[in-house]
This record gives sequence, C-alpha cells and structure tokens, in this order.
Amino acid sequence: MASSPTTDLRPQPGQPCPCGSGQPFDKCCEPVLTGQRLAATAEQLMRARFTAHVVHDFKFLHNSYAVTAVKPYVPEEGEPTMKWTKLVIHSHEPGNTPDKAFVDFSAYGTEDGVEKVLHEKSEFLRTNGRWLYTREVRFGPAPFKSASPKVGRNDPCPCGSGKKYKQCCLLKA
Repeated sequence: MASSPTTDLRPQPGQPCPCGSGQPFDKCCEPVLTGQRLAATAEQLMRARFTAHVVHDFKFLHNSYAVTAVKPYVPEEGEPTMKWTKLVIHSHEPGNTPDKAFVDFSAYGTEDGVEKVLHEKSEFLRTNGRWLYTREVRFGPAPFKSASPKVGRNDPCPCGSGKKYKQCCLLKA
C-alpha cells in the first residue's frame, strides 16, 4: 500500500459513490471513510473498502482489516498500479453468529490498459460494534452446482435405453 489519501481522487459532494450503490458519495461511503459513522453491515464495509482503494485511502484499509487494525498505520512509498473501476456485490450472507458475515463480490480494475477482475468471497467479523475484514474465504467464482439431481449407479439410465446407468452411459463416461 501507498501513502496517505489523495484528495483529488475523492468524488465531489453529490457525485455517485465509486462502490456502485447508486447513492451520492457524501451520503454513502464518505461518512464511513472519515469515521463519521461505522459501517452498519459487512456489505457496507466491503463497499467502503472498495471505495478506499479507488480514492487511495490506505489508512482506512489498514484500520478496517482485523490483522492490521490493532497496529499503528505506517504509510508506504509508491502508488498502486491498479485503477479500480467497478464493484459488483453478488451476495451478502450471515454467518453462524450475528457478528459474522460473508460478502461475495467482483472488483474490476485496469492495470497497464488491461481490464482485470478480482472475484472473492470474504469473511467479516463485528468486534465491539465495528465490522472488520478478516480474510479471504474463497478466491474466484463459487463452485458450479448442477441443477439436476445426480444419477445413481443403479438408477435407470437417463438416455432411455432401459438399462441401469452403471451398465450403459456410466461405462461411456
């Protein structure tokens, strides 16, 4: 990560928030980034973290990540090469407790003129009323799940031959 936020990257009041919520920046992620209010949900924190990448607010990223939130922020030299352009939230799921949640998202950006996408499912925990990003649970899209039920070995073959699946199409697979 690089140094402090670059103010000219922040949208002006009334402009759309970079997180893609459809709300103005000053009503959406800006109050979370500036500490005027806490993110009410894991999805709100995810949106604010994406916006922090867009506007180069690396201190917010540091303070909203569970591993580094307890450590003092030390700016790093240099600027990132990725320019983040769009966030798509696929799902926001509760965890096994009210203080755990998961956000499945795709973050789009360009690097060296090439569009790239980061698809991830992330875990968030709420500690003392404050949501924090904890870890990547899955990198990439969700595993494919077949819509049709699995054919058992002793079931009739779906090809209609009248034979058991194990003595027909299973042998060809």
